Amino acid sequence: MAVVRFHLTSSLSPAEALAVLTDFGPARARNWPTIDAEHLTVHAIGDTWAEVTEGTASAWERARYDWDAEKGRVVIATHDSKVFGPGGGWVFQLTPEGDGTRVDVELTRTPGTLKGKVLATLLPVAAGSLRKSYRAPFKAV
Repeated sequence: MAVVRFHLTSSLSPAEALAVLTDFGPARARNWPTIDAEHLTVHAIGDTWAEVTEGTASAWERARYDWDAEKGRVVIATHDSKVFGPGGGWVFQLTPEGDGTRVDVELTRTPGTLKGKVLATLLPVAAGSLRKSYRAPFKAV
């Protein structure tokens, strides 16, 4: 199992940051550089959850999002993934900080294939580029 943790500081309020994470409309593909419109399918959505497939042709995943606005937390459980398969996921913790939000991110992968295992060992090296890819959607400072 590979685990990567990082954080960034956003100029958005916790509610605005939560809205960015849980907007599954057309803006999602524009806001997130790792999602293209052709690989975004919302399977089902509720008030505090969604089941979606998102990503790109080379790396997509089907996941369930569960969020709690009071706790400032979004948990994403991976059900299937082109690269890693089922298991693992993401946790976003949104904490007020100054005029914005501290966004703590934890990515866990449980690869089942040799390719997935090799890629999982490289995840800690990719933490910097992951953090950088989140700067624009969260308006990080």
